[in-house]
Amino acid sequence: MEFLTYLWLGKPVWMWLAFMGLVAVLLALDLGVLHRKQREIGVRESLLLSAFYIVLGLAFSGFVWWQLGQTAAVNYVTGFVVEKSLAMDNVFVIAMIFTYFAVPRQYQHRVLFWGILGVIVLRAIMIGVGATIVSEFGWVLYIFAAFLIFTGIKMWRMVDTPYDVSGSPLLRWLRRHMRVTEGLRGSAFFVREADPRTGAMVRHATPLFLALVMIEFADLVFAVDSVPAIFAITTDPFIVYTSNIFAILGLRALYFALSALVERFHYLKYALAVLLVFIGSKIFVADALGLAKIPPLASLGITVAILATGIAYSLWRTRDQQVAHAS
Repeated sequence: MEFLTYLWLGKPVWMWLAFMGLVAVLLALDLGVLHRKQREIGVRESLLLSAFYIVLGLAFSGFVWWQLGQTAAVNYVTGFVVEKSLAMDNVFVIAMIFTYFAVPRQYQHRVLFWGILGVIVLRAIMIGVGATIVSEFGWVLYIFAAFLIFTGIKMWRMVDTPYDVSGSPLLRWLRRHMRVTEGLRGSAFFVREADPRTGAMVRHATPLFLALVMIEFADLVFAVDSVPAIFAITTDPFIVYTSNIFAILGLRALYFALSALVERFHYLKYALAVLLVFIGSKIFVADALGLAKIPPLASLGITVAILATGIAYSLWRTRDQQVAHAS
């Protein structure tokens, strides 16, 4: 059992195995117990599941504190909050994708569940590569920081520009290179149907599979923002990966509650833009002040303040919509 104490990416193997074991149990519980049957997830169940994942994600910071100390725990919580917040912007895009493909709510959980498996692998690759690059070339952090500032400014300017699913080059490529059924075939991603030209039974993708691919691609795009954001907070691969995965695990549950309230959080995107600029500018501000880095507690406090302000302002500006829905 000595291999359990070997270091992998700076941490003992047993810590990585414990985390991945917990994630595997959560996914098995989700698919094998809670959602064995295809059904629509209501707002109440969505909020309860989301609260469970948030509490569990924050509770993991206690384990981080116990094993790695206070600074690591604060960095973990900051990364968790940042990733969770940026994931909310992803919810808006997912809602547009499901609407475009006319995916009924009872099939949406299936797409999101299999999507999370791709996310776990994809984020591991991106974070592993990023950690290796940062450890070898420390100056890359300045490139990450500048990119975040640029992305934040771009996000602010494009808040009112909706995501165009039909105009996606990836979707056009998929339709050109795959046989796709005209409509959904229940919860299936692939079916065998007759080719209209030859009459032979051939494999067809369904729009549900296209929705899955588009959601995976959307996460890849968002990861380009979120991964540099967490590296600007900490370069510890264990903290980066665990905070990312715990934040994303609850995204599926959170989606079903937020998708019905997307318009009420419209102005939150401005707060997310400000947050990206803040995270990106920290490294330059620290250098200007002669500091190694902005203190983790100060960074966490400013992050929470930015997000709380964005949520409060968004709910206040859209209060008339709440009244309209109630009537």
